[in-house]
Amino acid sequence: MKSVFSIAAGLCLAVLSAGVHADNAGVGSTDGLGEANGKEIYSRICQGCHMPNAQGAVGAGRYPKLSGDPALVSWQYAALRVINGKGAMPAFGRTGGPEEFPAPVHLSDAQVADVVNYVRSHFGNRYKANVTTDQVATLPHPESVHAP
Repeated sequence: MKSVFSIAAGLCLAVLSAGVHADNAGVGSTDGLGEANGKEIYSRICQGCHMPNAQGAVGAGRYPKLSGDPALVSWQYAALRVINGKGAMPAFGRTGGPEEFPAPVHLSDAQVADVVNYVRSHFGNRYKANVTTDQVATLPHPESVHAP
């Protein structure tokens, strides 16, 4: 099972290698993303696993499709998955430190809102793209951890 995580981590890191700078804790900062919008964040981070057309993939692991996903009716569901991760998906809301499957980059609440809005309004999803940074900030975030 750890090999699936290793492969997924390698894939995510390969996708992110263009433009994301690692900080001292070993988790990427948002420096390389700058003012990226939801589409750019998706293409630089998410599509490595969920695929460019959001159809997901099965291979070394299972990467769920986001296209036509009825769970995306809830913006909270989508935002919490990005912030806290699940399974092999890293917690992009965590900053710094070691964990079993660390996120290769940290997303701000504004970036989480942007990518959630993008996914919920593209790929055959027809949900309103109106999630705000303030709404994302009210959701539970993982504790930030720092390397010893």
